[in-house]
Amino acid sequence: MKGVPGRPRRRAVPALTAASAALLLAAAPAATAAPPAAYGAPAAAYGAVPRDRGGLQEAADALTKGPVYVDPRAEGRLPVAQADALAHDIEESGKPVFVAVLPATSDYPPATLFEDLRTRVGIRGVYAVQLGDRFDARADADVMSRESVRHLVGAAQRAHPHDATAQLKDFAAQAQKQVGKGTPESWHDAGGNGVSSGALVGLGALVLLGAGGAYTVRRRARRRREAEEQAALDSLRVVVDEDITAYGEELDRLDFRPGEPGADDAMRADYAHALDAYENAKQTMARARHPEDVRRVTEVLEDGRFALAALAARRAGRPLPERRPPCFFDPRHGPSVADERWAPPGGAERTVPVCAADQARLADGQEPMARTVRTPYGEDRPYWDAGPVYAPWAGGYYGMMGGGLLPGLFLGTLLGSSMMGPAAYGWGDGGYGGDVLGGGDYSGGDFNSGDFGGGFGGDGGGFGGDGGGFGGGFGD
Repeated sequence: MKGVPGRPRRRAVPALTAASAALLLAAAPAATAAPPAAYGAPAAAYGAVPRDRGGLQEAADALTKGPVYVDPRAEGRLPVAQADALAHDIEESGKPVFVAVLPATSDYPPATLFEDLRTRVGIRGVYAVQLGDRFDARADADVMSRESVRHLVGAAQRAHPHDATAQLKDFAAQAQKQVGKGTPESWHDAGGNGVSSGALVGLGALVLLGAGGAYTVRRRARRRREAEEQAALDSLRVVVDEDITAYGEELDRLDFRPGEPGADDAMRADYAHALDAYENAKQTMARARHPEDVRRVTEVLEDGRFALAALAARRAGRPLPERRPPCFFDPRHGPSVADERWAPPGGAERTVPVCAADQARLADGQEPMARTVRTPYGEDRPYWDAGPVYAPWAGGYYGMMGGGLLPGLFLGTLLGSSMMGPAAYGWGDGGYGGDVLGGGDYSGGDFNSGDFGGGFGGDGGGFGGDGGGFGGGFGD
């Protein structure tokens, strides 16, 4: 069995002092020269281990040296070129995501596969496994929550039914966006121990090129981050533009004229406040350059909608409304009027603020009128189950509830899982794409086996268990 073939490492080369370079070059003649490889021969497999050992230990050994392992008996499911590209993407992201493609044989017992693999690798992170024609994943809870794992697995399975390889690659790509940086040191130290004189001479050139290489790596990382932010902002812009349009239509329907009979200064002040919010929202969105900028837009819209509600109450002679969060199911419904118990499919029940219309629908046993948005998979889902990109959008609308209460409102949803960290996609103080939860450090067998529990294969949210941990099987 073997690991993913090697390739040039794309890491910054630390600059060496002149003294260090001189010592290295002076030592070059004494170094053991490696025999030259045949022209055109493939490079030695990065993280390769002997083929004659087989089984779970070989897979674990390979994953301590690199992020992707493909059992030779499963190469047809993830060809070498695709495996190499996936490993490159994970390494470039700097995230502790481990991928294994394995045959469904007795070498990999499904019932304890995740727990055993995690124990042998010994590194905190996210573990995605394709076992035969099935896919599932687990993670240490302090790296990615059980709910996040379950939602990402379920979304990948729904997006690519009957294609476990596509599910695995989809999951890995999405997991990299939610996990904080922290690759294991063993990935970077996986090269051979012998150093040839040619390598040392080459190192002299690296002394001169190190600074430029480090700059290139930083520039590439910055460009990747900018591209991710732009894609997120583009998705948010669609949703916010819809919100601004709906708000403008609400202003028109109100049909208030400051000079109309019965209008007083309080009404005119509410109306002016609502008009200002409309203009401010448009201008703020036009200036938005980062996903977290959207939070200010939805804060302004929430404030404007309350002004509209106050104006409507004054005109009708009703008591002024209480300042409450917008309706949980769709903030375009305006300020909530009550709190009701509700649970998302498969999630725990919680209290959410609701508008009068959704309160009546819930009382009648009907589904609320939920706001749907487009997911990265091209499907329309309720915003709370569409991914972390919508965290700043929701944060602006519901931020009045406070940082401690807001994640609880979305507990058990894909959006809520991303809010549990201090800097998730613009929620909190870290800004978009902050390193919310990390991993990559060595823990050996000291981990919560419950994080890796459940069977391999199940209800579309995990392999036969609770959709999160490492302590169970692959398809019980």
